Amino acid sequence: MKTVILFLMLCSLGIPADNPFLTNKTDSALAGMDPARLAQIPVRMKEFVDAGKTAGIVTLVARHGHIASIDAVGYQDIERKTPMQAVSIFRIMSVTKPITCAGVMTLVDEGRLSLLDPVEKFVPEFKGIKVNPCGTLVGYNCQGVPVSRPPSVLDLMTHTSGLGESGAGRGGAGSPPNSLAEQIAMGASRATLLFQPGTAWNYSNFGIAVLGRIIEVASGKPYDQFMDERLFQPLGMKDTFYDVPADKASRVSTLYTYEDGKLKAFARPVRPGVKIPSPDSGLLSTASDLARFNQMMLNKGVLNGKRVLSAAAIEAMTTSQTEDLKAGYAPGVGQGFGYEVVRQALGMYRYTSIGSFEKAGVYRTYIWVDPAKDLVGVILMQRNTGGASADLADEVNIFMAMAAAAIDH
Repeated sequence: MKTVILFLMLCSLGIPADNPFLTNKTDSALAGMDPARLAQIPVRMKEFVDAGKTAGIVTLVARHGHIASIDAVGYQDIERKTPMQAVSIFRIMSVTKPITCAGVMTLVDEGRLSLLDPVEKFVPEFKGIKVNPCGTLVGYNCQGVPVSRPPSVLDLMTHTSGLGESGAGRGGAGSPPNSLAEQIAMGASRATLLFQPGTAWNYSNFGIAVLGRIIEVASGKPYDQFMDERLFQPLGMKDTFYDVPADKASRVSTLYTYEDGKLKAFARPVRPGVKIPSPDSGLLSTASDLARFNQMMLNKGVLNGKRVLSAAAIEAMTTSQTEDLKAGYAPGVGQGFGYEVVRQALGMYRYTSIGSFEKAGVYRTYIWVDPAKDLVGVILMQRNTGGASADLADEVNIFMAMAAAAIDH
């Protein structure tokens, strides 16, 4: 009797009863989506496979906290004729970035750091960093000038720090780094800024990598261990790794490049023994795991009764922080923390609402959340396109529009 009374009280307050987000079943009716339209998504994606544009694709659509559809077409490995599976594992590349930013925000929630903290507070090698007034150029009158203010944690999260890639510490002369700490220290010691912090936008993998080191310093734990304990385990992301275990290696999709109108294997599925986890592009994951992460973001920091981030942290992450700066690769977007955020009507060309947040990886991996439609979408491929072309890939644009068009009520 007491349980019934409590349930009625919760309903009267507008608080939903426990409704777990399950990724092992689909229900288009509870998702309020048209099953006939959803069924056309894998048909259309298969056309890209048949045309030789990609080896295989996994798509996932979730709405109202239910998986509406999850489909796999084509091959995980063409040469071996291994079919693509819904549980296939992908190198998600820059889709790693918002996940790392979420790790930072857990520490902000705990008061371990502030978004306005200078980066040099955690990485001393950034002290005294200068701005190259010539940007990427070198030469006469290009000597470094002092910064108007030190770059902050927030600047790293929004790609407005002025950092480029030359200081990444991932190659060049000398011994290679043996830890993330060494890698970031090496990169910071040789880095200069392309512009004064906060005055422009420049996509910086190195800047996000620095966030991983900040997590280590602020938490006292290795970056990958912290991410596993604070995000992957609580969210049930059991197939998300920086180094795939041997018993799951057979599920890793082969990476291809597209050259002269043909697909060519670019790398073998697994590179065992990765020494340094990459905070900007190092994760491998599945469609279901990414749906779990993004459903948590849609739920204001909670998934299946477990809170991993505050609602305030989610709001900050998914709000465009760059005002009128040119930011992002797709039209009509600004930059949140790790995500691009649709802020103008121009960004609605894929049927996304203003306020949607999204992220692409260079191997044509893509996630997005549309709060206005209560929608989560994931599309995963393994095609090395280079540059920002993944943000505007045909497969991505078409899938996103078809997913939104399948909304029934």
